[in-house]
Amino acid sequence: MVIPPSPIGFLPVEQTSSSEDMDTADSVRSRTSTSTNPARRRTTSSGTPAKTSPSLCRSQSFSREIGHASSETYLITRLAFTLLRYLGVGRRWISRLLALGLYAMFLMPGFLQVLHQYFFSIRIRRSIVYGDQPRNRLDLYLPKNINSPKPVIVFVTGGTWIIGYKGWGSLLGFQLAERDIIVTCIDYRNFPQGTIGDMVEDVSQGISYVCNNIARFGGDPNRIYLMGQSAGAHISSCALLKQAIKESKGESICWRASQINAYFGLSGGYNLTNLVDHFDRRGLYRSIFLSIMEGDESLQQFSPEILIEDPSARNAVPLLPHIVLFHGTEDFSIPPDSSITFVDTLKKVGARAELILYHGKTHTDLFIQDALRGGKEELFDYIVDYLHAGDAEALANDAVAPPRKRLCPEPLLKLAGLVSPF
Repeated sequence: MVIPPSPIGFLPVEQTSSSEDMDTADSVRSRTSTSTNPARRRTTSSGTPAKTSPSLCRSQSFSREIGHASSETYLITRLAFTLLRYLGVGRRWISRLLALGLYAMFLMPGFLQVLHQYFFSIRIRRSIVYGDQPRNRLDLYLPKNINSPKPVIVFVTGGTWIIGYKGWGSLLGFQLAERDIIVTCIDYRNFPQGTIGDMVEDVSQGISYVCNNIARFGGDPNRIYLMGQSAGAHISSCALLKQAIKESKGESICWRASQINAYFGLSGGYNLTNLVDHFDRRGLYRSIFLSIMEGDESLQQFSPEILIEDPSARNAVPLLPHIVLFHGTEDFSIPPDSSITFVDTLKKVGARAELILYHGKTHTDLFIQDALRGGKEELFDYIVDYLHAGDAEALANDAVAPPRKRLCPEPLLKLAGLVSPF
C-alpha cells in the first residue's frame, strides 16, 4: 500500500480496550460463575433446571453474530480513519487511494462471499484471546472433520504495519481448512497503537498460545508451521529469529523456535535498511516508517537478514526450521531482491533455506487474485503438499479433492490487476 507524507515523529502508544475485550471477559465470568455455583442456575417452580427453547437459542446465536459483525466492522472502519489521520493528504496518496478503491470494487464479488463466510461459518472460532494487550486476538479455521490431529499453520497478515488485521487471512484460512489443515490468523497491535517492538511481541505471544493450546482444538502440536505475508512476513520472521536467539542463550521462553516445522515467508521484506528509500519513493515516507520502526537506530535490530549474520546469533542458526520464501518477480511494493538476498544470507550462515520466485506475479497476485480465481495454483498446492508430506491418507484425499471454487469472474480479476496500487 502506498502512503503519503506525515510530519509525525514518535507517537504515544494507545492503551485502549474494545467492547469485544469486555464482552469476552464478561462471558468468561458468566460461564465460570454458572458452572461453579449451581444455585445460580435458572430453575422452574418444581426445582428442575429450565430448558431453553431452540428458537431462543437461535435468536441468541444470531444476536451474537450480529454483535460480532458490528464490532469487527467498527474496528475496520477505525483502522481506515486512523490511517487517514496519521498520513495526511497528498496528490500521490489520493491517486493511490482512488486506485485502491477501484481495486476493491472490481474484487467485491469475491470479497462479499468471503465476508459472509467469515461472519457466519460454523468452522471458524473468532477472536480467541491470547494475551492482555489490545488486539491480542486470533481466529481459528477448522476442517470439517477432525478425526485425528491436524497440521497447523500460524498465519500473520500484512498491512503496511498500519492496517494489518486477522480477517485479511480468512480466504487462505477457509481454503486450507478444506484440505484438513488448521489455520490460526493472529491479530496484533498496529501503528500508531504500537510500534514494531509491540508487533513482534504480540505475534510471539500468539505463536506461544498456539504451541501450548492447539491440541485442544484438534491440532497436532508436533506439526506447527509459521507463515507471514508482506509486513506480516517481516514481523513473523523477526519473532522467529529473536526466539531462536533467546533459546540458544538459555533464556526463559514460552515457546521454542524448534517447535516450528517450517517457516513460509510470502512477499516479505527482511532488511529494512535497504527498504527505507524504496518505501519513501513508493509513498511510505521516511518519517512515518522510522516512527513505526522505533527510529533509524532500530532498523538493524528488526532486520532478520542483518540479525542472522551477527556472531551472537551463530548458535541460533541450528534451531531455525526450514525457511521457504515466495516472491513475485513483478512485486513493486517489496522488490523480490528482498527475498533473494535473505535466502543467500541464510544459506551463507548454514541455515536451511529455499527461494521460489513466481514469474510475472505482483505483490497481491499470490495472496488475493490467485486465491479468488480458484482452481489449481502453485503456491497453494506447494503448501498443502508440504504440510501433508508423509501422510499417505491426506495426500490421497488431496489428489481427489475438488478444485478451489472460483469467487470472482476473470474479467474483474484482470481489471483489478490493471488498477492495483500495490
